[in-house]
Amino acid sequence: MWDVSDEALVAGMAAGDPDVAAVFVRRFQARVYGLALSITRQRETAEEVAQDAFVRAWRYAASFDPRRGTAAAWLLGIARNVALDHLRSISRRLDRPTQDPAGLFGSLIGDEALVSPSDDLAMVARELRALPHEQRDTLMAAAYYGFTAREISAAWDVPLGTVKTRLRLAMAKLRTVVEEEVPA
Repeated sequence: MWDVSDEALVAGMAAGDPDVAAVFVRRFQARVYGLALSITRQRETAEEVAQDAFVRAWRYAASFDPRRGTAAAWLLGIARNVALDHLRSISRRLDRPTQDPAGLFGSLIGDEALVSPSDDLAMVARELRALPHEQRDTLMAAAYYGFTAREISAAWDVPLGTVKTRLRLAMAKLRTVVEEEVPA
């Protein structure tokens, strides 16, 4: 069963097969836990988040659509949302990141001078560092910390339209670089 595609495992979970679910969990547990830990910054909380993410994946496996993305992306999206929901539920909010967002991103993948295990991730980190600091900070607040544009606007006392423009420009720049440099 280990040779089965990720999408086939999700289909098996949708059919209610607990053996398939066990294989699915084993295949993705490290990635889900790692993402949860990077967001919550607490081991025990990350374990709870990971478990909840897998429970939700089991519960909503029938809603997975392979045309919209990979099973891994679907599952990691669930895990990210669960982690952010958890942070919101305990009202652990930050006015601004306590660490420079570029430094935070760099610490997640390693120093710029070091060789990253993922060249694609290193390329994204390099381009993130090259963004104007307003765009970079706004993008990190939204993508990594889970703030909405409205929350960023209120916390930083910046007009909502400005926040949305910064997000749009940052995403467009990163998207262009990724499309040019990463083979399809």
